[in-house]
Amino acid sequence: IVAAAEEKQLALLEACNYKQIPGQGFTAELAGDECAAGNMKLLQALNVDVSSLMDQYDKLAAQGKTPLYFLRAGELLGCIAVADTVKATSKEAIGKLQAMGLRVLMVTGDNRATAEAIRAQVGVDEAVAQVLPQDKEAVVRKLQQEGHIVAMVGDGINDAPALARADVGIAIGAGTDIAIEAADMVLIKSDLLDVAKAIRLSRGVMTNIKENLFWAFIYNAVGIPFAAGVFYTAFGWLLNPLIAAAAMSCSSVSVVTNALRLRFIKL
Repeated sequence: IVAAAEEKQLALLEACNYKQIPGQGFTAELAGDECAAGNMKLLQALNVDVSSLMDQYDKLAAQGKTPLYFLRAGELLGCIAVADTVKATSKEAIGKLQAMGLRVLMVTGDNRATAEAIRAQVGVDEAVAQVLPQDKEAVVRKLQQEGHIVAMVGDGINDAPALARADVGIAIGAGTDIAIEAADMVLIKSDLLDVAKAIRLSRGVMTNIKENLFWAFIYNAVGIPFAAGVFYTAFGWLLNPLIAAAAMSCSSVSVVTNALRLRFIKL
C-alpha cells in the first residue's frame, strides 16, 4: 500500500497518537484528523454504519480476500482488499499430513467466508475463523483437553502463545523472533512440506529406537543367563568369553546398522 502511494507521488504524512487494536486494526492522528484503518470489527467498534458495505464485504470474503477500511474524521474513505498468497506446496503438504492420519485445522483471524474460501482451496479439514490473537492459545488448549496431541505451525507474534502451549510448536523460519523462540522446531526453508517430512522422520526414528531396544534386550536376555551360569548346573553350559565378546560386538553392529537405515527414509 505504501509502495503504491509512493508510485503515485502522494505525500506520506507523519502519524501520531498511534494505537493498535488487536484483531481489528489501528487508530491514529493525521494532520490533526482522527484516522482509522482496519477490518469490519473496527468499523462496528467505532459505530460506523456498515449496512451499505455488507454486499461488497461478502463478495470479497468469498474470494478469499480480507477487506480493510479507511476512515478520516469519521468519513469512510474507501476499502482495500488484501489476501494471503497460498504457497504452491501448501495443498500438497496438507494432503500428505492427512494421508498420515492427521487432522488439519486452520486457525485464523480472518472472517468465516474468507477462511472457508482458503479452506476449500488447500483442503484443510476445518477452518476456525475470526479468532482473536489471544484466543489461538485457547483453541490449542481446548483440543488438548479433548485428548488430542496438538502440533501448531505459526510464524507471527500472535502465534507465540499457541506455539508454546502446543505439544509440538513448529515455527516458520522466516517468521518473527518471538515465534521462533516459543517453538520446539524451526522450518528453515519455510515450506509446509517440511512439516510432513519432520513427522515422517520422527516416526521413523521412534520405530528405529523401539527396534534397537528389542534387539538389545534379546541379546542380553539370552547372553546374561549363560554368562551367569544359570544353565551350568543342569546342562553344563557356560559362555566362552570370546563368544560373549563377539555377541556384544554383533549387538552393537546390528543396532548401529539398523539406525543407519534412517538415511533411506523417503521424505
